[in-house]
Amino acid sequence: MSCFCSVQEEFYCEVLLLDESKLILTTQQQGIKYWLDPSKTLAEHKDLITTGPPFTLYFGVKFYAEDPCKLKEEITRYEFFLQVKQDVLQGRLPCPFNISTQLGALAIQSELGDYDLYKHTPGYVSEYRFVPDQKEELEDSIEQIHKTLMGQVPAEAENNYLAIAKTLEMYGVDLHPVFGEKQSEYFLGLTPVGVVVYKNKTQVGKYFWPRMTKVHFKETQFELRVIGRDCNETSFFFDAPSKTACKNLWKCCVEHHTFFRMPENESNSLTRKLSKFSSLGSKHRYSGKTAMQIGREQSVTLPRPDLQVIRTRSKTYPKRSTQPAGRSNGGQSVTKTENASEGQSKSTALTPVKRYSTPSLSVM
Repeated sequence: MSCFCSVQEEFYCEVLLLDESKLILTTQQQGIKYWLDPSKTLAEHKDLITTGPPFTLYFGVKFYAEDPCKLKEEITRYEFFLQVKQDVLQGRLPCPFNISTQLGALAIQSELGDYDLYKHTPGYVSEYRFVPDQKEELEDSIEQIHKTLMGQVPAEAENNYLAIAKTLEMYGVDLHPVFGEKQSEYFLGLTPVGVVVYKNKTQVGKYFWPRMTKVHFKETQFELRVIGRDCNETSFFFDAPSKTACKNLWKCCVEHHTFFRMPENESNSLTRKLSKFSSLGSKHRYSGKTAMQIGREQSVTLPRPDLQVIRTRSKTYPKRSTQPAGRSNGGQSVTKTENASEGQSKSTALTPVKRYSTPSLSVM
């Protein structure tokens, strides 16, 4: 971690990768997620420094590809698969029962390969976790679907997983809790196309990046200024839970707008547009490459050797010790076994964000 440390100070960090192995990029404080800036030393990240030592950092996806199936490298798709699978497990990507069963079966296919009558005894799915508060009914359905996926290699199963996950409403949405009029609870969701407003888990507004003329914050108040269909500007105001949360929301909004909308990161046009997003002397510039720049890089079109993707086993849990009376699997008797294998590492979930429910606003 020397790249994030100053010469005078030494920090000890634990990085948890998406495959659950310990070996950067996020930390959590009071339910707020912060991303490290590679251009700064670790000591300069004040929000992080107040949480330790020791410091726990998380490697993860910051900007979600609109279509992860089009990612060129298998290793990149695999990392996206691990991130999305974790989003589903930790409840950040809600999905209905039928979708959960499909995703779970594809995850099992990637993990274990084809269903084997002799290896996969009844209840084998219960050794893995796919969704919060997982029930035996879901595991039974996953087991039945897994039997139909014969022949899918891990890369194919993972690609099919992403193909389903990308259609979910909350895929890739970076949620921030806020308050509206009369202290009504909302969520602002940052996406590749703009800012989405949720209230009681229902989308009530959507503001597209091209129609957004200003993002502003002062103290705990956050402002979105948008050009409506009538070509008039309208400002929408929200209150963040704290000053820190409000500034973090503003920074994330600037970064998403820059990454997904700007063709040239350092062009004059970018500078002019970003100036509209400045707020009371607070200056924040996204320092990485934009999505368009990445797509135009010559290296994207150059032939590259196929790299072997090393997949790590997921954490496993003891198999369910009881089965409902009369349950059978192709006429076989139920065998009770215990498997407490921990795979290669311990999984540590991020601190859950406090759930607020997001104004009845029209799509802009």
